[in-house]
Amino acid sequence: MTRYIIRRLGWMVVVLFGVAVVTFIIAFLVPGDPARLYAGSNASPASVAIIHHQLGLDRPVYVQFVDYLWRVLHLDFGYSYRYSAPVLPAILQRFPATAELAVAGVFVEVIVGLPIGILAATRPGSIWDRITMVFTFVTLAAPPFWLGLIFLYVFGALIPIFPLGGYGNGAPQYLFLPALTLGLGGAGYYARLLRAVLLDILPKDYIRTANAKGVTPGTVMFRHALPNALTVLVTQLGMDLGYFLAGVVVIETVFAWPGIGKQAVDAIFNLDIPLVMGTVLFGALLIVGANVAVDIAYTFIDPRVRY
Repeated sequence: MTRYIIRRLGWMVVVLFGVAVVTFIIAFLVPGDPARLYAGSNASPASVAIIHHQLGLDRPVYVQFVDYLWRVLHLDFGYSYRYSAPVLPAILQRFPATAELAVAGVFVEVIVGLPIGILAATRPGSIWDRITMVFTFVTLAAPPFWLGLIFLYVFGALIPIFPLGGYGNGAPQYLFLPALTLGLGGAGYYARLLRAVLLDILPKDYIRTANAKGVTPGTVMFRHALPNALTVLVTQLGMDLGYFLAGVVVIETVFAWPGIGKQAVDAIFNLDIPLVMGTVLFGALLIVGANVAVDIAYTFIDPRVRY
């Protein structure tokens, strides 16, 4: 296990290096001049040149990249052009809001998707199974921004139950609509995934033996069938949580949620290259870390798994 973890951590470094290279190249290919943007449209060429020098943009690109990697190794992601502050504290300041939304979105996925998937698997071909298929199709096909706007219009304007956006210092009423929008698409996928897995598990011999012994259907499902479906579910949960923690750009933009996803969008529009690169690297670290955590969790979920 220790050797496996060390090997996976080594691959994490390789992946993060690749992300840094690609992000750096894309950031410098984006049209626009940050120095001109911050100097103003009426600034003289001399003023723009001074800002270029202050930001270090007058150096060769490879020198800037090597310097950036060296600083990242020391957890220094540079200074934000817009905020004139270190990038990492700026990201960590927004991260709690993103983490709160991510956990709430995963919670919605689980409490909505799993019961629907179980109901469909235990009654294949029934009206409930057809309703489940319609639910999964609609939730997976609906774009998140469209679903979010519908919720805002219905529950924020027509029936003003919830606020129209913002954070509200973490008040639950501000979290409900973004979490619901984030979780519904995943809930449809979880329902379909769990249905497919259970339809493969329920005909197994050990399930038929438990039924023949007179074990109640609930006990058969929750003590025998579901534990064998956990590996697939935990894999998807880890991927979703890592992706959500990295910043759900669309949801945070629609609901004006002050997370790192919205911060990254604002940084792109302001050509704040250090903040863009810092956010991308931070998100990549969370996603890769979540995948490693899921791989390690397999050994606790399924005793047959060994590394």
